[in-house]
Amino acid sequence: MSINKYKPHLLVLPEDDATRQIANGFIFAQALGLDNRVIQILPYVGGWKKVLEDFIGSHFYEMHKYPDRMMVLLIDFDNNPETRLLFIKEMIPTDIQARVFVLGVWSEPENLRSALGSAGFEKIGVDLAQDCYDNTNNLWGHELLKHNEAELRRMILSVKPFLFA
Repeated sequence: MSINKYKPHLLVLPEDDATRQIANGFIFAQALGLDNRVIQILPYVGGWKKVLEDFIGSHFYEMHKYPDRMMVLLIDFDNNPETRLLFIKEMIPTDIQARVFVLGVWSEPENLRSALGSAGFEKIGVDLAQDCYDNTNNLWGHELLKHNEAELRRMILSVKPFLFA
């Protein structure tokens, strides 16, 4: 089933296969009432710079065409979240910045998986969805994820009303 572009929806553009699996796990949280008809995981593109290039090259126009579209750029921050987030945000036009969210692991998803005791990436996604649904930070508060707090807060205000039916 495809998303309705004329209603609020969320596209997720993952950097790599690990981040794609985390996003897929988030979608598996249907037991929480997550409406998987309003979220779509796009194919991963292979690097944070390619996420930005793909977003600029393929999604700028679409973001303007569909005002109910929101996007998550799901990247690895490679131990440099402040600088990388600022760089990416500077590339996003101000008129769509409120609908674009940049999230990711401080270093690499593999480090998060190891820190959690070898939990699979999809399980990590399910747990992150649970946190969003419950308004908790059990996993989002982890050392490798807590830098996402401001973006996450902003995203939850925008997407939770239509994402969790």
